[in-house]
Amino acid sequence: MSRRPLIREVPPASWFFRHPRYLRYMAREVTSVFVGAYCVLLVIAMQRLAAGPIAWQEFLVALRSPVSIIFHLLAMAAAFYHAGTWFNATQKAMPLQIGENFVPGSYISGAHYLVWAVLSLVVLFFAGVF
Repeated sequence: MSRRPLIREVPPASWFFRHPRYLRYMAREVTSVFVGAYCVLLVIAMQRLAAGPIAWQEFLVALRSPVSIIFHLLAMAAAFYHAGTWFNATQKAMPLQIGENFVPGSYISGAHYLVWAVLSLVVLFFAGVF
């Protein structure tokens, strides 16, 4: 009797549609594309800044285009979703034990959101918004 290996059939591009949990997982992974693209944009900004004032002004004009504004809004939404899902996952990935008891997961996630809000306010203060 010969043994054959078990080969599971997985539909190539639709496995994550079977369960909402898988869909949320894939949505989180897709947000990293926007975060990476924004990092590339920042590198290009540094290159244009180093190229001189004329190149920098042209770059700033390009940032005012509708396509750029839409990209920035999508990248911001993706960054918020990415950060939020990460903060919600930390309570499971990093349980905090004090003595015999564990700190509730909502406190751990809440602390991350609080630090995020405080740091955002500090950045806005230094940017001159307040």
